Formats: sequence, structure tokens, C-alpha cells
Amino acid sequence: MSNKNQFGPTGWTPERLGSQKGKTFVITGANSGTGYEASKILLSKGAKVVMLNRNPQKSTDAIEALKQELGYDADVSFILMDLAQQASVRKAAEGLLEKVTRIDALICNGAIAQVPKREFTVDGFESQIGVNHFGHFLLQGLLYPRIEESKGRIVTVGSEGYKMGLKTIKFDDMNWEKDYTANNAYSQSKLAQIMSVYELQDRLKKSGKTDVKVYACHPGASRTSLITTSGSLLMRSIWFLMTLSPFVQSAEKGSYPELMCSTENHLDQKGFYGPTGRSNWTGPVGECELEYSIVDKAVSEKLWDVSEKATGFSWGL
Repeated sequence: MSNKNQFGPTGWTPERLGSQKGKTFVITGANSGTGYEASKILLSKGAKVVMLNRNPQKSTDAIEALKQELGYDADVSFILMDLAQQASVRKAAEGLLEKVTRIDALICNGAIAQVPKREFTVDGFESQIGVNHFGHFLLQGLLYPRIEESKGRIVTVGSEGYKMGLKTIKFDDMNWEKDYTANNAYSQSKLAQIMSVYELQDRLKKSGKTDVKVYACHPGASRTSLITTSGSLLMRSIWFLMTLSPFVQSAEKGSYPELMCSTENHLDQKGFYGPTGRSNWTGPVGECELEYSIVDKAVSEKLWDVSEKATGFSWGL
């Protein structure tokens, strides 16, 4: 992998974006943080944005703020969806398919992180893998036919945190009955998300389905509410101090990788995209190095089968 950024020394920025009029983007977790910033930039280019959020009031407030800034003709709306509830994901997908005739990109941006004590979703999954991986895995599958009709994209927002845990999937204890730590569980959830991107690529290629492009990216270290929403008091305090340093960037800059993967032409699907500065926390957006754990084929194939069984959804691939 070349260290040279294909977008030059400043990396990818929204200045590369032309008009997005006529295109529809679906974004999970878009009422704040990088999802909100991505929505704002896409709307400013004439796109239609549908947010999939779990909090109605925050969604209403976010839409009002966007319309006040961009104009009340901005085509933005939301559908209630909680990634922690498989039934909610199914209901939201059904509603979305009734609402939109095309999906140019599904941006899987929503997440929880660093949950201090082991918690479970209503479906019995450890909360972080349940929300971050299983919720999005089901959503992608349900929306895939519409994305395929639109020759669209699936963009998964991962994290460099996938490197910070076990670097494999703990198949014998995915709910962490033993040795739970907030970081290890978060790391595994992000590893699962990213591994599934490349596994889906392989399965689509093998099936001769080449109209849908699938990408993985990460936002670097960005000033969002991710840690403050679900992290421990200690983690929130550490994160607050970090946000005051130059090692953390704005949420707007954190949205650039998902925007790039959603819109840029001739982007290699095998890449992993995000800030390329020190430790990939900040810096010019481009291609980052992937660790071997991501491309362990035996693990990714087993993870796919486990995910289909867990969600009760078969992709038929």
C-alpha cells in the first residue's frame, strides 16, 4: 500500500463534491456529531438526506437547526430507529423503503462506545456488538435491494479502535460472559463491522453483483458525543481533556471520510479510509493501513454465518 495520498497533501475535502441534486443518502445516528455534519454538507450540495435516529426530540431539533442554516427547502427528514432493537431496525427499513425510491448511499454512522458495565440489547446481544454490528448488518441486508436498484453504496464507519482489543472475534463468548472490558468489547464490535465490509465485497463479486460498492472508513479522533453518551465517568473525563488538545479534530472533519466513501468516483473498495496523520487521529483524509486481523478470511466467513443466524436474516450470498 502506497503512503502517498491520492488526493494530494491536503487529502480529500468536501471541495471535491459537486452537485448531489437528485441523490438520496440514508445516515444512521445523524442528529449529532459526524452524522450531522455529513448531513449538512450533503444537503448544502442539494442532496436528500434521511436520518435514522433513536431520539425523536433530538432529531426534530437537528432538522430544525439544519433548515435554519441551509433554508427551509432543505430535503431532510428522519425515521425512528434504534439499532439496539432488531424489530426497530426492521420497522424502520420497511418505512424507509416506502418513503424513498432510491438510496445512493447508506452510511452506517451510528454507534455506542466504551460501555463501562456489560449490558444487553433486547435481543440478548452484548450492547456494543448488538448496536454497532448486528443492528447495521440487518439494516444493510434489508435495504440492499433498493441500494442495488440505485447502483448505490454501503459505507461503514468503523474505528481505528479495532486494533486495540483481541484482534479476532471471540466466537465462543461473543456476549463476554468472561473477562468483559469496555474497550475489548468495543474493539470487537468495530472489528466485526469492518471485517463484514470486505466479506460482503467478496460475496458480491463471487455472485457477479458489481453494481453496489461497499466501503469502510473511520473518523479519527473527532469531537463528538460518542464517548460522553455511553462511556464511564473516567473515560468521559479523559476524553474531555483530549478534546482540548490538537490531537482531536472537529466533528466536521471527522465526517470527511464517510462523505468521501459515499461520493468519490474511482475509489478502491479494498482501502480503509480516514485521517492519515499521527496514529490516524487527525490529518489529511486518505487511505490507511489495515492490519491482518481484518482480512482473516476464515474468521470473516464464520462471522458472516454467525451474523445471519443471530439476526435471522439471510443475504442469499
